[in-house]
Amino acid sequence: MNQLNHKEVQPQKLINTKSQFRPEIEGLRVVAALLVAVYHIWFNRVSGGVDVFFVISGFLITTSIISTINRTGEFRFLPYVTKLIKRLLPSVLFILAVVLVLSSFLLPQSILEKTIREVVASMFFYQNWQLAISSTDYLDASQMKSPVEHFWALSIQGQFYMIWFVLFAFILWMVKKYAIKNVKPMINTILGVLFVSSLAYSIYLTSVNQPWAYFITMTRVWEFALGSLLCINLSSIRVPKWIATVIGWLGLIGLILTGIIFNVSEMFPGYIALWPMTCALFIVLSGTRETTFGIKRFLGSKPMVKLGGIAFGIYLWHWVLLEFYRYNVQQTPGFWMGTLIILSSILLSYLMTEYIEKPIRSSKVDRSSFKKLGIMASINVLLIGSLLGLKYFEEKELTDGVSTGDYPGAMAVKNPDQTPDREPFPSYANVFDDLPLVHTDGSNQVLSKSDVKVGEYGETKDYIATIALVGSSHSEQWFGAIHEAAKGEKYRVLNITRSGTRFSTGYDDNVLKGIWNQNVLDYLKDADVDLIISHVTAANATKDKIHQQMVDQMQYVKDEYGIDGLALRDNPRYSFNVLESLETTSIEETTKKMNAEVNQRDEAYWKNFEQTNKSLYKLDLTDYFRVDGEFRPVIGNVVIYRDVSHMTNTYAESFGPVFKQKLNEVVTDILKKKQAD
Repeated sequence: MNQLNHKEVQPQKLINTKSQFRPEIEGLRVVAALLVAVYHIWFNRVSGGVDVFFVISGFLITTSIISTINRTGEFRFLPYVTKLIKRLLPSVLFILAVVLVLSSFLLPQSILEKTIREVVASMFFYQNWQLAISSTDYLDASQMKSPVEHFWALSIQGQFYMIWFVLFAFILWMVKKYAIKNVKPMINTILGVLFVSSLAYSIYLTSVNQPWAYFITMTRVWEFALGSLLCINLSSIRVPKWIATVIGWLGLIGLILTGIIFNVSEMFPGYIALWPMTCALFIVLSGTRETTFGIKRFLGSKPMVKLGGIAFGIYLWHWVLLEFYRYNVQQTPGFWMGTLIILSSILLSYLMTEYIEKPIRSSKVDRSSFKKLGIMASINVLLIGSLLGLKYFEEKELTDGVSTGDYPGAMAVKNPDQTPDREPFPSYANVFDDLPLVHTDGSNQVLSKSDVKVGEYGETKDYIATIALVGSSHSEQWFGAIHEAAKGEKYRVLNITRSGTRFSTGYDDNVLKGIWNQNVLDYLKDADVDLIISHVTAANATKDKIHQQMVDQMQYVKDEYGIDGLALRDNPRYSFNVLESLETTSIEETTKKMNAEVNQRDEAYWKNFEQTNKSLYKLDLTDYFRVDGEFRPVIGNVVIYRDVSHMTNTYAESFGPVFKQKLNEVVTDILKKKQAD
């Protein structure tokens, strides 16, 4: 009777799935981790290995969830989350603490604050959204990468686990409420809808805003859903042995070649991501059959299974080691150094797994595990606070010692010997964030939008002329100079800029850049504007057509609307990050690198433009970027560049006297012509 009662209370199985150990999946995990590391280290490319991690995660977590429901008939949040926390957080918190400690003396100061932000984002599993926002900010995207950038994938994984809890809790509720016997079709339908809708959205968003699509959660759900669908239906799929052998090796070869065939970082996660997904699918399907020459014999071998158990750590460690190496050695690792980074990642991962992760994960007393995790989290918080405090006091000490006479910036070009030696300003820790006001107050338009934003500055009521700054970030960077020049003058200053978008005739009408240009023209047609200012060359452009299209747009405004234009020559641009070079080498070494490059490919075009165009005003400020004929990274004790081509706002503001003189001349001339008319 007891036996009968015991049988009666046995929970109904949600789905008959085999919750058996799959050794080939462990091997696939380490292949994915090593592919990520190899492509990062030697090819500076993305491999598609992260996408494989996602499909494996979908497969394994779905197997675990269904096994739990089949065994207990319940699916509770607290046990589910507790298990995940004990598995994920030990490694995460330990590595983040190591990064924070190393950052205090091995990290370039210009990315310290960014790294701290991303450490916090990684601790709370929103790093992918942090990077998505950064990647769509044109100026922020040019900053050096942090040693925890790769945690974005782990953040998506954590978010996915929460989504899957809600999903299967809903499914179980439906099953119980409506006494559904055949659950499999319902689960397949729900997962299928998620797969199709997420894939469709991923394809669409990748085509219109790939950097944003790459990091956000919704464009990646289909990859997890594919793994879940495979878990649900694998027992129903029967693959002939010879086909299993063939598709297994095809899958592995195709996976290895993904990063070579495709530019993953610029094409994923759209339909191209189906390639590594299909490869992973082939490998998992192949593993359902025991064959003499099948891929399972390799991936399921003892060494591969052992490495698969620490694949998570290999992925986390390799990027940390690689980035700290790059910061301090300033070169791509060679074969032996790259191999050492991989071997070190394996060793550190093993030690971390054995002595930090396993003791916490395997502990049957949750209170003890959470106490240890709490201590680790507290250490991270203390390290973050210490680094921020140190940064604040160092910056305050430098700022308190700043005087205008000691930091003349561009104005020192005329008399460089009269400038005293001082620490460069802004400090390297703050150079990257030294942005023009119009970028920080939101009047600059972002990449994802095409409507016209107009920021209004200077004299907004009793003004004699309106000056509009128009164009891309290479126009926007001059706002500080124009703003300084307008002080004490009766000029209204408008900012009409959009990141990454020249004021040019060179864009198609149906793309956001072209639409924005047309919207600007529509605005200017009836606007109270006397003068527009925009750069009309791109110093790194090899085709004169690029420059001419910018000139043509300004000329159109002059001819059609009667608005005069001040054409700026672009500042010198470089193939390397000038700020990074300053921090990791020296001012002298950076100066050599700057002068070894062709940094103004617009030279011939500009000379011809100056001689032949008689209707636009012109301003070439090249001489203010060099001293004694030599281009410099620091002039007048002010750091000039915040990346490869954009000026710091401090240096731009130092051009105030130059712009004041030029604008006064131009505005006077314009007003005289209007009076004559």
